[in-house]
Amino acid sequence: MPKTQRPKNIGAHFDHFADKPGPVWHLDRPFDIAPDAGRAYDNAAIAQLVADMSGRLYAAGLRRGERLAIIKHNHMDVVLLAAAAARIGALPAMITATFPADTLGKMMERLKPKVIVAADSVLAEAAESGVALAGPTTRVLAVEGREPLAGTTALADLTGSPTPAPDLRPDADPMLLTHTSGTTGVPKFVMHSADTIGVYGKMETIRIPFLSTRPDDTLASCIAFVHSRAVTYVMAHSILVPSKVVVLAGSDPDTVVETLSRNRPTMLEACPNIFQRWEHLPRTRPHLFTDVRAFVSTFDAIHPSTVRAFIATSRRRRPVWAQSWGQSEIGPATLAQYSRRTVMKPTEGEPFTNSVGRPIPFVTRIKVVDPETRKPVRRGERGIVLVKTKGLCLGYLGEPERHREKIWDGWWNTGDIGIHRRSGNLEILDREVDVIPGISGIELESRILERLDDATEVIVLGDPGGPPVPVVSTHSGTLDREAWRRVTADLPELAEPRVIDWEDFPRTGTWKVRRFDLRRKVLQNQDTYGTGRWT
Repeated sequence: MPKTQRPKNIGAHFDHFADKPGPVWHLDRPFDIAPDAGRAYDNAAIAQLVADMSGRLYAAGLRRGERLAIIKHNHMDVVLLAAAAARIGALPAMITATFPADTLGKMMERLKPKVIVAADSVLAEAAESGVALAGPTTRVLAVEGREPLAGTTALADLTGSPTPAPDLRPDADPMLLTHTSGTTGVPKFVMHSADTIGVYGKMETIRIPFLSTRPDDTLASCIAFVHSRAVTYVMAHSILVPSKVVVLAGSDPDTVVETLSRNRPTMLEACPNIFQRWEHLPRTRPHLFTDVRAFVSTFDAIHPSTVRAFIATSRRRRPVWAQSWGQSEIGPATLAQYSRRTVMKPTEGEPFTNSVGRPIPFVTRIKVVDPETRKPVRRGERGIVLVKTKGLCLGYLGEPERHREKIWDGWWNTGDIGIHRRSGNLEILDREVDVIPGISGIELESRILERLDDATEVIVLGDPGGPPVPVVSTHSGTLDREAWRRVTADLPELAEPRVIDWEDFPRTGTWKVRRFDLRRKVLQNQDTYGTGRWT
């Protein structure tokens, strides 16, 4: 009997693997869409939940070719809802609930969804702000449905709806929408197909020494489930099957300690800012990380001090740290691995984490060009980083011209300033919009974090009206000015630091700092050295 081909469409994935061996999924809290179903799932239970949700969405009026907006708190059930919509040929948009109501309102104007599935808190904030998320023909489903607002239906009220037959769209057609980070304004909707996501999926399942998942692994992850990376993350564990997958939907340290105490990881993945938030845990709870053989960070730059804090706790013989660099539009473009020896060396010159590795063989290529002439610069010189990949998104929903502007002779303009070294490694210095003449803001931030023990976050904002402005949060909530003078004595001139709480940094769904919003909050302006043309 011929072997059934593994589907690339997320809408068919869970049905396909329902009766096949897979990991046990352990959740830090029940799924928001199934609050009474417990915190452990196998393949069959997840497939049943996806089928159930496709029935509820169909009962709400969602049909093939129509759009679904998913706006809820971070959890893997975002991916399951997207799969339920794709299963019946609809186009799901995975959207973080961290956006303010006015931003969500503008996004809904562009999306024009037939159905919205949203957290109660999202709907309440929109109502209080006078923002209309739904159009006259839009059906709104409240995830929790504790106190449904007028015109909304609790998702649970549709329990027991008949499950429709799968009705998948072709693999080359749009399959799902994610969004850009929104660090510089209203996010763009990024369209991906099963084919383009399939490129990422192949990369996810490449057997890489020290990094690939093993059958005895317990893999714990705290990632943004609205990101396209989350789709391939979920699908990959049906192919490279670990023993357990631990889903950390929240990043609160107390919850993380409770969850990891019950499920000690051998692999740990999180967004860089989450590792940074947890940086005290290797000191206070080192036993949680002694079995970790591989740490993985994605979505943003990470600082050497954070990497050091975690990898030093591992008692494995050869622990590694891996980071990938890429974007929502192109997926992962490079991969870097650091050994414990590399990590524990004192930092001299540029931080080792600035090196984000080499292009992924047979999938991506990179080049660095002059932003004005578009001509390649020499190896070792800075410029705009361009990527050519088989996984380029189909476009931006409703903004085709913005997508076209970022394609330069077949190459994707990432908007990042970087250096392509003779070794083949790529170093990322800054986003073009955040550039500070003569220095790297990322490097400054890394140096200060490494030297200032009390610091939990450091962001350096370029200011055309004066020296760069550091914005700092600390464990103590205060800043020792003498210590500050000592750690910055050999750095370029900086303005007086502004001290705020970690929670007061405006963040994206992947916990990146929204620098434009921070700039408006701290400097009361939007003046930058960069042009922002390619964000």
